[in-house]
Amino acid sequence: MNDDSLQGLIEFVVKSLVDNPDQVSIRRVSAGEHKVRYELRVAKEDMGRVIGKRGRVANSIRQLLNVAAARQGKQASLDVIDPL
Repeated sequence: MNDDSLQGLIEFVVKSLVDNPDQVSIRRVSAGEHKVRYELRVAKEDMGRVIGKRGRVANSIRQLLNVAAARQGKQASLDVIDPL
């Protein structure tokens, strides 16, 4: 698994949750040798689905991402960005 597959994992999970999968945008913001950070943007009406009650859905996505990244010997983080 590489950084592209990590991004693909996020994309697959998030697009499965939202009503507007065409408005899902994932951007790798920074990547070091052992760390990578992603920003996720979704439609305004899908924010609740992605974040979940008390952030449980977002934290679950982060956990999946961390497990996949750990298999590569990396650390990963995911920021959910408010839509404009």
